[in-house]
Amino acid sequence: MSRIEEALRQAGRKTPAASSGDHNESLDAFPAALPQGDVVAVAQRPGQPVAIHESAVMPSPMDFAAERLITHSNAQNVVVEQYRRLAGILHQAQVERGVKVVMLASAQAAEGKTLTAVNLALTLSESYKRRVLLIDADLRRPSVGKVFGLPPASGLSECLKSSELQALRITNVTDLLGLLLAGTADHDPMSGLTSGRMHEVVEQAAASFDWVIIDTPPVGLLTDAHLLSAMVDAAVLVIDAGTTQHDVVQRAIQSIGREKIVGVVLNRVERRALAEASQYKYYDDRKKGLRRFLGGRPIVASGPETAR
Repeated sequence: MSRIEEALRQAGRKTPAASSGDHNESLDAFPAALPQGDVVAVAQRPGQPVAIHESAVMPSPMDFAAERLITHSNAQNVVVEQYRRLAGILHQAQVERGVKVVMLASAQAAEGKTLTAVNLALTLSESYKRRVLLIDADLRRPSVGKVFGLPPASGLSECLKSSELQALRITNVTDLLGLLLAGTADHDPMSGLTSGRMHEVVEQAAASFDWVIIDTPPVGLLTDAHLLSAMVDAAVLVIDAGTTQHDVVQRAIQSIGREKIVGVVLNRVERRALAEASQYKYYDDRKKGLRRFLGGRPIVASGPETAR
């Protein structure tokens, strides 16, 4: 039994689907949840509110997501390794250039961006033992809380609409991973996401965590994507390998700014091709062309699982 499942058991929550195969010891590093009710004050910058963490027992992932988390007992080794490779790319960028705040972007909806953001946050907190904050900034279709089975709660949306910068109320998934939920859905979120208040939220988060991962709305829905990308240190672009057209990807890259993109996740790759990718081979002409278009930036592949 992995530690994530043990945390669920101790909390009296239903665990994800039971494993039918051999247990993967590499996934056992998931820290146990903090005791319910603990409140922890974290570092702040001068003049800024203290960010308060509302600790919680480990939530039970939704059925559609449980088996797709890298912490699941049945997670495929090749998928886990691809996320570790992406985390390694970011770690190197942090060492060389001080990268800390990263946006996860996609050209259009339903390319697997949210699940990629969750698994990347888990990998950074697991493999590198860094304190990570995952912000759900996809205010049109908030999904991070759903992945973890959390009930609706106030979050980023309310913070952006407040007349004063509030202390960030963060739910701890583990002692190394926190979530800032989206809050109330907003069908016109751009004024808030590109505002000075959002910039203050990002600064406040960066002052308290080693990594800040931001799940953003699809770039195709952002009229001012470049304004949002200006608030982050780097971007990771998630692309559906089977459906996203090349010209749509090009427009997304131009909107974000090629210089901001540190890597690409090619999602829903066929399993056979994914196995080849684990050996760092190019598996089709499309990937070669995309790599050339990105100026040689690294591309990692994820499996064919469907995610939002």
